Amino acid sequence: QVQLVESGGGLVQAGGSLRLSCAASGNIFSINTMGWYRQAFGKQRELVATITINKNTNYADSVKGRFTISRDNARYTVDLQMNSLKPEDTAVYYCNAGDFRLPPQSYWGQGTQVTVSS
Repeated sequence: QVQLVESGGGLVQAGGSLRLSCAASGNIFSINTMGWYRQAFGKQRELVATITINKNTNYADSVKGRFTISRDNARYTVDLQMNSLKPEDTAVYYCNAGDFRLPPQSYWGQGTQVTVSS
């Protein structure tokens, strides 16, 4: 089992920045990919960004150039730096970790609210 704890959400004005952090614990040596997903009110959960253990990254088109995902393999943390935030970025952001199995076992954090005011 892997446990994920997020921090860093909050309220920010449009154009501002926030940094989300996620710390993994438990069976951390099984973790391959880590990432962030978000779910806006009334919408489905969607991918924001992922990063593999080799630090290959993938971003949703809507956040490319504004968000940066990073990972510390020694501390088993993953961060999401969010710049130039827009009201449409408002959502609950969830940390995710996947292990090396095929298909991978997926683990989720409890979520952290990000609200961008216009």
